[in-house]
Amino acid sequence: MDKSSDLPRQRTVRNPLIRYLLIVVGWLSVALGFVGIFLPVLPTTPFLLLAAACFVRTSPGFYQWLVEHPRLGRYLVYYLDGQGMPLKAKFYTLALMWSMLLLTAFVILERPMLHYILPFVGVCVSIYILRLPTLKISTDAASGQHSDRTSD
Repeated sequence: MDKSSDLPRQRTVRNPLIRYLLIVVGWLSVALGFVGIFLPVLPTTPFLLLAAACFVRTSPGFYQWLVEHPRLGRYLVYYLDGQGMPLKAKFYTLALMWSMLLLTAFVILERPMLHYILPFVGVCVSIYILRLPTLKISTDAASGQHSDRTSD
């Protein structure tokens, strides 16, 4: 079976500058997602989702590599298959998002309209993330195998 048929149907970016920029953003997101596995301050799943979104439109090979990666791919596959996000990923995603939104709205930018728009966007995204199924990942230390379950 042709692996390219497994890819989500998306229009390929043809502009070389935008294509290059998306590939750079994708690899930067992969790097940040990888670091997020080890640093509790960085959320892994959102960065890998951003990388997948960049790669699916620019490089089917990079996208395939990412979703089939033995360590990184599972974060994406869980979300893309509708299994949800781990609780830790939800917590760090919301914490990082809210800290950046509030910093931007009330400290960096002094436009009054943004005092309302950015928190509204944050509430909408928070509701979406909190409504996702919570994926429980437990590791069986003896066998080295992962058990994946979801709870609502």
